Amino acid sequence: MDVDFLLIRNMKKGNEDAFDVFVRKYYDDILKYCGYHCPYPEYAEDLAQETFVHFFAKLSDYRHMGKAKNFLYTIAGNLCKNYFKKAKEISLEDTELADLVEEAEFTPDILTKLEVEDALKHLSDELRDVVVLYYFQDLKLSEIADVLQIGLPLVKYRMKQAKVQLKMYLEEGDYDI
Repeated sequence: MDVDFLLIRNMKKGNEDAFDVFVRKYYDDILKYCGYHCPYPEYAEDLAQETFVHFFAKLSDYRHMGKAKNFLYTIAGNLCKNYFKKAKEISLEDTELADLVEEAEFTPDILTKLEVEDALKHLSDELRDVVVLYYFQDLKLSEIADVLQIGLPLVKYRMKQAKVQLKMYLEEGDYDI
């Protein structure tokens, strides 16, 4: 029998240990996903925790079909999109940014990572989601189709478009870092 099915059944019965096991099983993946969508680690942690809060709030309505992780990714994706809408209204003061830059030690690896992260920000949400799920969450294209609730051909198309746009952006070298 599916481990998630048993965990969810026990969580619906109020078993605290089942909640703990479930969160420990998926927390790191959801945190990484949120981290690639949110530039600040503390906000990414908040979004990951909020993902589980939303999941547990709707647990009584949840019907397990072997896709609990995919459902968590969907919730996290929606929360991250909402975060970006709010984040546009919040600006980081220049002095805080200057302090962060002075404290950081930049190496070629860090600069490359920053360049890629900056390039990802310039992709549309649809393209960025496919790239993050594939390269950073190690999901297969068919799993990405399930998570995003779109067809496999559309996932392949978005992946191709994302690669083209990332390549163009990285070759231009016009970074916001």
